Amino acid sequence: MLLTIAILIAVSMVVYVAFPLLSAESAGEVLPTDVTVASDLKRRRLVLYDNLKDLEFEFQSGKIANSDYESLRANYLGEATTLMVATREAEQLKQNDALIEREIAARRAQRKAVPKPDYTCRACGYENPVPVKFCGECGAPISAPKKRPSGKQP
Repeated sequence: MLLTIAILIAVSMVVYVAFPLLSAESAGEVLPTDVTVASDLKRRRLVLYDNLKDLEFEFQSGKIANSDYESLRANYLGEATTLMVATREAEQLKQNDALIEREIAARRAQRKAVPKPDYTCRACGYENPVPVKFCGECGAPISAPKKRPSGKQP
C-alpha cells in the first residue's frame, strides 16, 4: 500500500513538472520579434544604455571593482558604437531604397509613355497582334508600322 502511494506521488510530480513543458499552448508560442531592423537596433541600444546606467550605479555604490568596471564599460561602449554604426547604415539603406523606388516609378512612367507600333493592315483594317511583314487576315504586305500611343485603340 505504501509503495502504491509513493508511486502515485512520483507520477503526479512528473506530470506536474512535465505538463507545462509539453503543453500545446507553449509549443506553438514564438518569442516576439521586432518588425524592422531599425526598431530592433533601437531596442538593443536602449537596453545597452540601461546596462551602462546600472554599471555606473553599481560602481558608484562600491559593488564592482575598478578593473571590472573599466573592462565592462569598454565592452558596453564598443557595443554601443557598433549599434550606432549599424543604425546609420540602416538609415542610409532606407534612403537608398527610397531613391531606387523613385527611379523605378519614373522608368515605369516613361515606359508607359513610349508609343507602341501599330500593325494594322491598310487593305482590310485587321489589327495584327504581333510585329509581322504580312497581314494575318488578307496577306497584304504591312508597311512600316505607325507609332500610336500605348493605352489608346484606333
